Amino acid sequence: MRALVSASMSLFLAALLVTACATGSPTTTAPPLAAPSAAGQSGSVSPSGSASLFSPTDIAWLQLTVAMNERLLPVLDMVPGRTTDPAWQTFAARLGTAHRADLSTARRLLAESGAPATNPHEGHDMPGMVTEQELTTLRSVTGVAFQRLAGQHVRAHLQQAVRVATAEQRNGVYPATTALAAEVVRAGDAELTRLDRLTP
Repeated sequence: MRALVSASMSLFLAALLVTACATGSPTTTAPPLAAPSAAGQSGSVSPSGSASLFSPTDIAWLQLTVAMNERLLPVLDMVPGRTTDPAWQTFAARLGTAHRADLSTARRLLAESGAPATNPHEGHDMPGMVTEQELTTLRSVTGVAFQRLAGQHVRAHLQQAVRVATAEQRNGVYPATTALAAEVVRAGDAELTRLDRLTP
């Protein structure tokens, strides 16, 4: 059973994910959240003085993005050793490069926000996150069987990433964070189209 998310994430999930994901559609707009004060960031202000400009939504989305990308990258890293399909290898390499870049940006923005460096999703299995059991299963198969399972996990990740990034675009506050969310939506939609060609 997938674990419940931590209490620190409940506001974000209630405001954004319940409406955006329970319906399977990002069309419902949740009420925007107020930006926290510097004291709300455990008294930490980034060197640029931008910490107080991040909203709870911005920080929660960045934390979720980091956690989701960290779970997907091991799947993409398996591809060269589990299938010889050149289309799959090209797809995984491109997606892995993009997700590592997004992961680096999300971590940098979290540092700017003054949020704790710890991962609040450690041990949590949420929609769009590949579980340890699923990774074990992927390691036991090759070829077409691997491609089918990997495709399912990649699709679930991309769909969820687009949903929560769309919510961040609409409800986020910090410009660099909403810009990253816009890129996640754009790239995610494009990669889902490519995935459709790989797994008809």
